[in-house]
Amino acid sequence: MILTSSIATFGRYCSFMCRAFSLPQKWAVFGRRIMDEIWRLGVGSIPLVIVISLFIGAVIAIQMQLNISSPLIPAYSVGLATRDIVLLEFSNSILCLILAGKVGSNIASEIGTMRVTEQIDALEIMGVNSACYLVLPKVIGFVLFMPVLVLICMGTSLLGGYLVAVFTDIITVSRYVYGLQALFNEWYVWYALIKSLVFAFIIASVASFYGYYVKGGALEVGKASTGGVVSSSILILLFDVILTKLMLQ
Repeated sequence: MILTSSIATFGRYCSFMCRAFSLPQKWAVFGRRIMDEIWRLGVGSIPLVIVISLFIGAVIAIQMQLNISSPLIPAYSVGLATRDIVLLEFSNSILCLILAGKVGSNIASEIGTMRVTEQIDALEIMGVNSACYLVLPKVIGFVLFMPVLVLICMGTSLLGGYLVAVFTDIITVSRYVYGLQALFNEWYVWYALIKSLVFAFIIASVASFYGYYVKGGALEVGKASTGGVVSSSILILLFDVILTKLMLQ
């Protein structure tokens, strides 16, 4: 029964995305909506990304130093481990799980409210493809800006570890900076950016799907928002495993 329901939901999602990814009726309006969504979903998330990344980077550096106490391990390993953890996992997967709660719930609540207040029905009556008009700018805007958030997360996280080295005696600044530079693999940055694009698409499209098909009132909008966040998080974890296997094997 659960499998049948999941397959039906997936088919409905695919049909919904086919409607959303159609040619816009007015390109000027479409362009303005993309810029609005970039500002609201992307730029509006920068403060959250900076605060979280700064503290997580500091915590990673502290924990690495406290757990790497063997004289056989080079001292610069703290910076190296902090850098690789940030690049490989935190700046894309964990960040997107956090943004699924902020951005995903925002999108699902907004579209769900439009559904229960019959604004989407009004668009359909006027001959507007509501899925394309409402959803496509959100998906494209968030996907376009997601690499910027990832790069900000990388820089801020490493800065957090650097501040630990500056203001504490846990590790020296020179050893931390040397660790950041040691054995650097450029592919890790591209790997993080590619994963973030996939995760951003999942967050925006799944949240839009749950909000678009809300039925009922305010209570159902809340349930749709929760369902969108939970489903996005599960899919992010699933695709994290798949993409890691494909790109790092």
